Amino acid sequence: MFALNPLRLAMACALGWLTAPALAGAGAPVIAGGLLEQAKGLPAEFSEYFFDTPLAVRVELNGSYLGDAMLMLGRDNTVQLLKYNDFGESSLGDDDRTRWLAALAQPFPLGSCEQACPHDLIALHYSLERSHLSILTREAESDPTEQRFYRPPETSRGVLLNNQLNIAGSESQMYGTYQGTVTASLGQWTGVGQGQLNRSAGHGYSSDDYRLGSLYADHVAGERFVRLGYFNPSTQGLSREPRTLSGLPQSTLGAMFGSSDTLLIHSDQPSATPIYVTPNRPATVEVYRADALIHSAPVEAGLQALDTRKLPGGIYSVEVRLVEDGQVIETREELIYKPTNWRDSSRRWRYNAYLGKGHELLSSQRYSNRDEGFNAGLIGNYLLHPRAILGASLEQLDGTKQYGLSLDWTATEQLSGYANLSRTEGRGNGLDLQAVYRYTSGSIIASHNRTWLYTHSLGRDLPAFVAPRYIREVKDTQQNALSWQHQVTHRGSFNARLTHSDGAVNGVGADLSWLQRSELFGSDATWRASLFDRPGTLGSANRRNRGIDLSLSMQLGAKGNSLYGSLGSRTARDGSREQTVSVNYEHRVDGPVLKSVTGTLDHDSYGVGLGGRASFESAVASGDAYVQSSSYNGELGGGLNLSNTVAMAERGMAIAGSRGEYPSGMVIDVISDAPGVELKSLDGEGLQGTLRAGRNLVPVSAYKPGKLTFDTEGDDGEPISVQPRVARYHLNKGGVAYQQVRIMRTVTVVGRLLDSRQKALPGVIVANHASRSVTEADGFFAVEMSQSTPALEVRQGTRSCLVEVDMALAQRDNNVLLVGDLTCDPREVADAAIAPNHGA
Repeated sequence: MFALNPLRLAMACALGWLTAPALAGAGAPVIAGGLLEQAKGLPAEFSEYFFDTPLAVRVELNGSYLGDAMLMLGRDNTVQLLKYNDFGESSLGDDDRTRWLAALAQPFPLGSCEQACPHDLIALHYSLERSHLSILTREAESDPTEQRFYRPPETSRGVLLNNQLNIAGSESQMYGTYQGTVTASLGQWTGVGQGQLNRSAGHGYSSDDYRLGSLYADHVAGERFVRLGYFNPSTQGLSREPRTLSGLPQSTLGAMFGSSDTLLIHSDQPSATPIYVTPNRPATVEVYRADALIHSAPVEAGLQALDTRKLPGGIYSVEVRLVEDGQVIETREELIYKPTNWRDSSRRWRYNAYLGKGHELLSSQRYSNRDEGFNAGLIGNYLLHPRAILGASLEQLDGTKQYGLSLDWTATEQLSGYANLSRTEGRGNGLDLQAVYRYTSGSIIASHNRTWLYTHSLGRDLPAFVAPRYIREVKDTQQNALSWQHQVTHRGSFNARLTHSDGAVNGVGADLSWLQRSELFGSDATWRASLFDRPGTLGSANRRNRGIDLSLSMQLGAKGNSLYGSLGSRTARDGSREQTVSVNYEHRVDGPVLKSVTGTLDHDSYGVGLGGRASFESAVASGDAYVQSSSYNGELGGGLNLSNTVAMAERGMAIAGSRGEYPSGMVIDVISDAPGVELKSLDGEGLQGTLRAGRNLVPVSAYKPGKLTFDTEGDDGEPISVQPRVARYHLNKGGVAYQQVRIMRTVTVVGRLLDSRQKALPGVIVANHASRSVTEADGFFAVEMSQSTPALEVRQGTRSCLVEVDMALAQRDNNVLLVGDLTCDPREVADAAIAPNHGA
């Protein structure tokens, strides 16, 4: 068996050498009857290695390299594609390879396609001289530059339900939100429904609210989208949306349409404008969107940036609350802005338009009291220059008009700026300016935000006999900030931030810090020394908060454990001076459910505060929970963030507790006869996951064709086969695909296949659950076989037979099973029972 390979290689080389001159002299081979024409000049001893035996060829689709593959040629002028060997240098997608592997899995006529032409096939041509298969389709006549967006699949089915529970509070007050979002794929349309339940409680009061946030259908085609139903008109495909005081309306019953970049590639990214918080003590940051708590996290004292990568993508306003010792110390509005790049000068306009009636459906009294009126808006972007984007908006919200104008300008690779001006009738005006300068060793960011809000009050100096009259006043609030980050050495950096506020917080603030990376006791460590002088707040008895802080954070061991400690001085809650000590230790568990545990200890002039945090992930839910006690009044507070995803497909339901967004999903049933072997999945974006035996649910990309690759870990040295190795998908948003994956212990079966007359069967497919192969010209084959299913299926065209392998009688050499001659007489069958589906 093994001696045949060098012989075949030598004969194949000789075949190419003998045929090249003859074919060159004969000119280009004709397509009709081309195989027999090309084989006429072959010596007789080479003919059997040309027909009905595997050949290695190059495959091209419309002139582009598709891949190197194995195929078989038939004397009836047919071709059968068996598998791909290599396609690393191909610019075409996996969906093209999968499509043509399936279309040519059975013998297909060469030449012009007259009827039942798959995928708009025009013709197939094989060249013996170049060992080359050409596939020509109608797409060859189209301009490839027109395909600027992913083509969504023709059909897609499935339902995804995302559940999210966020709770934060203390002994004196509590906030909680449950939010459920349903995304359903209905062919070319995507249905979306979102609802929420809120509960808040405090001293002597409690409130329960519910609201249907949206119920609409979306359709995306190319660079356009249309939305019908009940929705919040969030924008799509705009690089810069002008910011206005009232924002976009909520609960609109109507239609929306415009530009969309949904079919372009997206990646998670932080907000373009960072959000800074400066708690005076260990505190909690709560982020609300449309009155719903979407994220909360404990934070240490001092200046720090909120991790906005965990927040949903898009362009929207949020309310950030800073809670210390169970009391809300600060509340402010911030903008989450995650824009996409836009540099296409051939399409300078982008727009979103909506039209409808403001209305609340299935909502509690709190939301139903909102004004309801006519809502309409037009928001657009114009590409003045590849480095300058102009934004404009004209909207009417419940009878009130508002306007916005913005400019995003990248002057050079180092300098960029952003300006925004808005006006809302009856409410006020707003101005936002930002400039960013980047240089080799750092960056400088300057920003100015200002609002002029209209307020109305009764005139106080009017005589008693004069009718009361409202006087309009203008409340001017502003915030200026200047941030500077500079890398002084490869291990040390300097950070400075100056702020000036006039409004809810008044005064000038300054934060200066030095970060130094080093090695301590063999572990990576980061030192931070900080000086700060900030305006007074309720947390410092409205006295200026001045102090110093020295901290150290270091990694402990290879498991990811970490230790954080700090010493400092600051202004206490009563305005006096206090010294602080804080220690934080995180231990990585990586258990079946519990992933990490964190303990915190804080000491100040009031006493000791303790805290703890646990991160967990199970098959049905994931999240984190934290608890902390106040050293000031001993009040106990904490929070819980919990989420999971439920998928419903044609083949059943699956639940996943893993974190992350599920634009679409794949239900994977893992069947294993190797209990000690773990299965890993890896998608094209670099995300990796672990699959357990049984039913699993993993997130996959929507609209874009993709694939999941499976591999094993923890094997004991015995041959292991995973079938299939690759699962491909192409889904609309909300679609759910299904895949069954087998993990099998295997043995290599070597033998020769004969028919009932004891003649060798060349060029037939020998398949098992584990793999498949093709017999040589003399009937020899080698194929992997599952030890738990010792049977081989023999397929020749539409004929098939099943051969049982008696492993007890076969001669075994380690993991090779020598079975000798096997007799099989293929008969006509309707379908193959166990042949696996192999892809590229």
